[in-house]
Amino acid sequence: MKNVRIWFKKDCECRYISHLDLNRCMLRALHKSKIPVWHTEGFNPHPFATFPLPLSLGFRGENECMDVRLEDDDYSFEEIIINLNQCLPRGIRAFSVTEPLMKAGRIAYADFTAVIESENASSTILAEKLREFYSQDKIEIEKRTKKGSKVIDIKPSVKKFEINEKFEFVQLNLILSAGSTDNVNPNLLFSAFEAFSGISVDAEITRNDLYNSDMELFR
Repeated sequence: MKNVRIWFKKDCECRYISHLDLNRCMLRALHKSKIPVWHTEGFNPHPFATFPLPLSLGFRGENECMDVRLEDDDYSFEEIIINLNQCLPRGIRAFSVTEPLMKAGRIAYADFTAVIESENASSTILAEKLREFYSQDKIEIEKRTKKGSKVIDIKPSVKKFEINEKFEFVQLNLILSAGSTDNVNPNLLFSAFEAFSGISVDAEITRNDLYNSDMELFR
């Protein structure tokens, strides 16, 4: 048996399906495609698949991945892409298959692009306020945990905060801590920004890539 990593994009209306629904969608597509994927054992066998780092609801994903195990080592990667895409909805498209080089536990950072707009502030004002916001010594948010709520400083978890002012919006390029130990959702940043500036914003967020602690692409 061979472990493989299937790379796909998540966009259009499919960015609004939850991770649980994405998992169901992928399992059904694997079943319908007849790809020789290893199935779980027991009373209700189903294709076994894992996702190294689930994507938040509403986010676009440019380089998402799913790990499966093939029972046929000679089954071509091209066939996996073709057969899987025939069974997937619009908005989810497989584009590459590779053998995993890193384990999911090595994920340390995520790269995002956010397009930010506001009905009550121009792009110039937004860009100025974002610069003021990031120039703070601390960016504190209230985070809920199983033990209750606590205030934490998330600025140390922001590795990149690049502001590009456009005509009608601001594009923000971010690299944030990600993974099982320290994971910062971009929406936490925007909630903190709204509290700081008093400006309500709409953000369209795309996750572009994942990295390990040495800033090597997760592959």
